[in-house]
Amino acid sequence: MADATTTWTFLTNHSHVLLAISKTPGIKVREISDLVGVTERAVLRIISELNDAGFISIEKIGRENRYSVTSDIPLRHPLEQHRTVSELLEMLSADGPNDNY
Repeated sequence: MADATTTWTFLTNHSHVLLAISKTPGIKVREISDLVGVTERAVLRIISELNDAGFISIEKIGRENRYSVTSDIPLRHPLEQHRTVSELLEMLSADGPNDNY
C-alpha cells in the first residue's frame, strides 16, 4: 500500500504541463500552475524549455499566448526515443476514473 506522504510521481512536471496544453490549447499559465501544483514561474520556465526543444509552439494572440503541441517529435530519453510525443499523450489521455485534465 502506498504511503500517503510519498511526494514523487512517475511523470515529470514537464509531462504534466505538456498534457495540460494538449488537452486545452487556450489554457492559461495560472490554470496550468493549479493543475500541476507548481508556481506560475515554474510553468513559464517549463513552457520555455518545451518550446526551445520543439515540443510545443507558442502563438501570440493579442496579449495572450496560445500553445500547441508538436506531436510527431520523438521523446528525449534513449529508452523512449522510439516513441513520439503523440504516443505519450495518447496513453496519458485515455479516460480514467481520475481524469483531471
